[in-house]
Amino acid sequence: MPVRIGIAGIAGRMGRLLAEEALAAGAALAGGTRREAGAAAGLPAPVLPDIGALFAASDVVIDFTHASAAAAHVAAAAAAGRPFVLGTSGLSAEQEAAVAAAARQVPIVYAANFAPGVNLFLAIAERMAAALPPEQYDAEIVEMHHRQKVDAPSGTAVALGRAVARGRGTTLEAAGTESGRDGHTGARGTGSIGFAALRGGQVVGEHTLLFAAASEHIALTHRSFDRRVYATGAVRAALWLQGKAPGLYDMKHVLGMA
Repeated sequence: MPVRIGIAGIAGRMGRLLAEEALAAGAALAGGTRREAGAAAGLPAPVLPDIGALFAASDVVIDFTHASAAAAHVAAAAAAGRPFVLGTSGLSAEQEAAVAAAARQVPIVYAANFAPGVNLFLAIAERMAAALPPEQYDAEIVEMHHRQKVDAPSGTAVALGRAVARGRGTTLEAAGTESGRDGHTGARGTGSIGFAALRGGQVVGEHTLLFAAASEHIALTHRSFDRRVYATGAVRAALWLQGKAPGLYDMKHVLGMA
C-alpha cells in the first residue's frame, strides 16, 4: 500500500509542487489543508477542515506553510502519533522548542533546506570552519531571495552560521553575529559570523559563505533555480520517516550523512 502523504497548505506554490512530487514518487495524497475554507479547483487531493483531520487521514504530513503555525502543527503530529516533515523557516526559539518537544513522541524531520546540495554545502562549511582559525579567517554569509520572503536572514543562512560555529567548537549565539550593518558600526568582531540578506525579483535562493583572511578569500556558493528541488527532498524525507523511532531528524539523516 502506498504511503499516504498529507500536505499542509496544499493550495500554495510549494503545496502544489509537493503534491506533484509525492505522486511522482509513488505515494498517495491523503489530502491537504488551505488557508481559505472550502475546496480549491484543480487540486489533486481533498481539502480537509483542519490540521487534526489531515493527520488522521495521513501516514505522514509535510508542512511548508508559516512559522506561526509550527507549534500547533507539531502538537497535532504528537497528538495523532504521526510522522511530520517541517520545512518552514523563521521559527523562534520557542517554536523550535515546541518542535523538539513533539519529537520526543513522534519522528520529525525539521530542516532549514531540503535540497541535497545545500546539505552537502553545510557539511563542507563545518569542515572548512574547523580548519580555518577564526582569528585569521572572518566568516561572512550572503543570501538573496525573492521579494516576497518575510524572514531574514534565511533559515539556510542561519543553518550555515550554525555549521560554521560548530566547526569552530562553539555555538552561533556564543560566537556572536553581525548583520544589517549601517552607519558607524566599529571594527568587525573577531570570531563573529556576519550575515547580509538581499531581497528582490523572484530569486529562488542563493547562498554564499565567504572565509576572508588577509592573504586569501575562499567562497562557497549554492544557487537554487527551481523550488521543486525542495519539494523532492521533502517527499524523500517523508518516505524515509516511515517506521522511524521518535526523534528530531534533519536532511543529513535522510541522505545518510549523519
